[in-house]
Amino acid sequence: MSERHGYVVALTGGIAAGKSAVSRRFEALGIHVYDADVAAREVVEPGTAGLAAVVAAFGQVLDAEGRLDRPAMRRRIFAEPSARQALEAIVHPLVRERLHEQALADRGPYCLLAVPLLAENIAHYRWVDRVLLVDVPEAVQMRRLLARDGIDAALAERMLANQASRAQRQAIADDVIDNGGEEAALDEQVAALHRKYLELAASRD
Repeated sequence: MSERHGYVVALTGGIAAGKSAVSRRFEALGIHVYDADVAAREVVEPGTAGLAAVVAAFGQVLDAEGRLDRPAMRRRIFAEPSARQALEAIVHPLVRERLHEQALADRGPYCLLAVPLLAENIAHYRWVDRVLLVDVPEAVQMRRLLARDGIDAALAERMLANQASRAQRQAIADDVIDNGGEEAALDEQVAALHRKYLELAASRD
């Protein structure tokens, strides 16, 4: 990764923390946001080497249209930790490569990489310039997750347990957005960080 990229901020946060709401506000300011979840879907589209590798590892995991059967795959990886590890070993390197290519190609003043599992994979993202955490108490995460996904508390607890802890995310953060209150409170925080990142990007050039 010796090529020079523009200024890159990695955006992260736990599930239901509000990363999408923050991303939308940066995009409204003209900043490109490259999403690891989007990249994860793209690298296993029909015809890709990624999907071929998943099929080789897991067998028949395709739906009637030849696409990855995501609901079935999700149930399997939550039931079998080894399956989750095997899937991540295939998909995560492809996602990192895709995000790095997008950062290299970006011509904005700076760009954001939305990476939910950044704390779990920080060793592979040492090339980013800054880490921005969307932070909420775990009780708020749980409440929002239950309301958003319509799942039961047991599944929600497993989903939270499968991610890094709040403390682990806080430990890697350079900047923190508090999203424990109303969503409108994000506006001022994002605007202030936007000004900060424009200055940091300009000073590096």
